[in-house]
Amino acid sequence: MKNSKKTNQDNSDGKQNDLEFNKSSAQNEFLTTNQGVKINDDNNSLKSGERGPSLLEDFILREKITHFDHERIPERIVHARGSGAHGYFELYKTMEKYTKAGFLNDTSIKTPVFVRFSTVAGSRGSTDLARDVRGFAVKFYTQEGIFDLVGNNIPVFFIQDAMKFPDLIHAVKPEPHNEIPQAASAHDTFWDFISLMPESMHMIMWVMSDRAIPRSLRMMEGFGVHTFRFVNEKNESHFVKFHWKPKLGTHGVAWDEAQKISGKNPDFHKQDLWETIEAGNFPEWELGVQIIPESDEHKFDFDLLDPTKLVPEELVPVTIIGKMVLNKNPDNFFAETEQIAFHPGHIVPGIDFTNDPLLQGRLFSYTDTQLSRLGSPNFHEIPINRTIAPMHNNQRDGHMRQEIAVGKVSYHPNSLGGGCPFQAKMDQGGFVSFNERVDAHKVRARSKSFSDHFSQAKLFYNSQTPVEQDHIASALSFELGKVEAISVRERMLGLLNQVDANLAATVGKNLGIPVPKDIEKPINHGVGADDKGTQEPSKVNQNITHSDALSMLKNPTVSNTIATRQIAFLCTEGVSADSVKAMKTALQNAGAKAIIIAPHLGTIVSEEGTEISVDQTYKIAASVLFDGVFIPAGKGIADLSKIKEVKEFLNDSYHHCKFIAAEGEGTQIIKSNSDIKDKDPGVLMSENRVDKTLSVSFIKALGKHRFWEREKTL
Repeated sequence: MKNSKKTNQDNSDGKQNDLEFNKSSAQNEFLTTNQGVKINDDNNSLKSGERGPSLLEDFILREKITHFDHERIPERIVHARGSGAHGYFELYKTMEKYTKAGFLNDTSIKTPVFVRFSTVAGSRGSTDLARDVRGFAVKFYTQEGIFDLVGNNIPVFFIQDAMKFPDLIHAVKPEPHNEIPQAASAHDTFWDFISLMPESMHMIMWVMSDRAIPRSLRMMEGFGVHTFRFVNEKNESHFVKFHWKPKLGTHGVAWDEAQKISGKNPDFHKQDLWETIEAGNFPEWELGVQIIPESDEHKFDFDLLDPTKLVPEELVPVTIIGKMVLNKNPDNFFAETEQIAFHPGHIVPGIDFTNDPLLQGRLFSYTDTQLSRLGSPNFHEIPINRTIAPMHNNQRDGHMRQEIAVGKVSYHPNSLGGGCPFQAKMDQGGFVSFNERVDAHKVRARSKSFSDHFSQAKLFYNSQTPVEQDHIASALSFELGKVEAISVRERMLGLLNQVDANLAATVGKNLGIPVPKDIEKPINHGVGADDKGTQEPSKVNQNITHSDALSMLKNPTVSNTIATRQIAFLCTEGVSADSVKAMKTALQNAGAKAIIIAPHLGTIVSEEGTEISVDQTYKIAASVLFDGVFIPAGKGIADLSKIKEVKEFLNDSYHHCKFIAAEGEGTQIIKSNSDIKDKDPGVLMSENRVDKTLSVSFIKALGKHRFWEREKTL
C-alpha cells in the first residue's frame, strides 16, 4: 500500500466530501416516516372518533413521539457547552527531522479539521461568559488516521494526577444539595478543595486572570497542556509542547462586562464565531511547537511530566510550523458539534505519549465517557467522527453498527480470508509505540520533582502588567467573597501569600481578614493516608522570573489589527450622513464593522435628507456587545441627550475602558450626557466634521483593544 505521507494533494475538503453522503434536504420532497412511508396527515393522531381516545396502532404518532423523547443524549460531564467549526490545517515547513507524522511532513497537504471550543464547568444551557477554562479541541482528519489535539486555552491544569480529576470536577460543579451555582467557581466546595491542594495554585493564577473571560473564541490561545513525544523515521524521540497562536491576538473582557454580556447575550461567543465565519472573516491560528531533546528531560527546574507546569518560552522558544483556518460552520449542531468525540489517545505514527500521570488517566477516561454519552462502541462511525483514511479491522457488531462487513472472517490471524486485513509494517505506516525503557516497582506515589507548587504561580503573577495584576486581585476578592466558610478564606490567603505577599494583602483587605502569619500545616492534603509530610511543597528558585508570553497585554500574539471589531455608531434623526459615511468607510477599510444604532429600526433621515439603514435600536443594543463607540456629527444629534439608554451606553463603555470617539455636535453629547471625564486619552474628540485625523487616531487606538490605564482614575 502506498504510504499516504508521499501524496501531493490539497485535501482540505476531504472531510466535507466524506460528510456529503450523510447530508439530506427535504426541499420539494414528501413528508415520510423513518421507514420511507409517505405521511398523509402530520397534524392529527389516529383516534376512535373525532373526540375519542387515541389508538395504540398509530405507528406514525408512536414513531414521532418516541424519537422526540430520545432526541437528547447525555451531555458531557465537563465541556458540555461548546461551539464548533470546520476548517483546514496547512504546514509551513516540514518537521520530518522530529516526526514521521505525514501531515507534519508534507507542505502540499491541507488537512481537514474540526474544532470545538467549550467552557468546562457549566451545563449546555449556561452562559458563554463564565469565568472558566476554555476547551480548545482540534480533530485532524489526516491521511494516516485521526489525530486529536485535545487542549485548553490555558497551558497548565489544576491537578497533577488523573486520580484527582473526579474530585476537582465534583468540587467545581454546582453544590449537590441545592444545585447552585451554575457555571461558576465562586462557592465553598471549589475553594475548599483548592485550599487543600496547593498544586492548583499555578492554574488558579491563570483562571483568575483575564484569560478566563476571553473577548472572543477567535482571540484566545490554545495549548496541548501535556508534554507529548515526536518520533521520527529513525525512531528518535523529542518531547513536544503544542501551542495555538491566534492571528487576532489575545484579548479579554472586564469582569463586570462579562456579567452584563451574560444577561444581554449568553450566546455571545457562539454567535460571534458563527457570524464571523458566515461573513467570510475566517479565524486563523498558527500552530507552534516547543521541541525538547530527550537528553534535556531533566535540565529544567521543573518536571516536564508535571501538567501544572509550563515551559517558559524564554527557555524553549515556540517554533511556528503551520496555520489553521476555520472556514465553514456546521450544517447541524447536534450531528457535528454535539456528537463529535475527541480523545487524546487518537494519535498517528510520529506522535506518542509521555508518562504524564494526568495524560495517562485521560487515555482511559475519554473512551469510557464516549461510550456513556454516545451509547455505543461504534461512536467512531458517526459521520463527524469517521476517519477519511481507510478503516479495516475485525471489530464487529454492537449497538447501532453502521458498517456492513462482508465475508466470513472476523479474526486475526486467518487463512480463510487470505490473511486480510493485513498488519502494516512500520515502513508501511503501521503504528509502533516508542520503546521507552520502563523498569520500576509498582507504587502509589508522586515524584519529588512534582513538589514545587508556587514558583510558576509566582512566575505567572510577576509576568502580568499592573493592570492585569489588579484584575487577578479583584477576581480572587470576588470569588473568595462568595465563600461562606471563613476557614477556607483564611487557608486561601495563606496559599496566596506564598505566591505574592502584596496580592494576599490586597485580597485579605477586601475580605476583611488579615493574612495569616503562619501558613496552615500541613499545606498539602492531596496525599495518601500514610504520608508523613514527604509531599509538602518544596521551594525552587526558577531561572526565569518574568515572561511576556504569559501576559495578555505583552503577549507576542498581540497585534494592532482591528479586523472583525464591532463599533457602535450612536445615531438619530438629523445625523450627518457625511460624518457617518467617512468614519464607517475608514473602519471598514481597516476590517472593522460599523453598527448603526438609532431610536427605531428601518431607516433614519440624515440632515442631508438621505436615508441611513438602522442595524439596532437603543432598546436592543448594549455597549458590552461592542468594541468601541463613535458619535457622529449632525444638527439632530443633540436629540441623543433625550434618550436615556445613550447615557448608560456611554458610561458603560467608559467604565469598561473602551475607546470612544466623537466629532462635531457629537462631542457635546459626551460632555453633557455622560460621566466621562475631560481630557481622557481614551476619548478622542474633534469639533470638526469628517475629520480624517480623528478616524486615523481612532483606528490606531482601537488596535490597543482597551484603554486599561483608565481604571486608575475610576
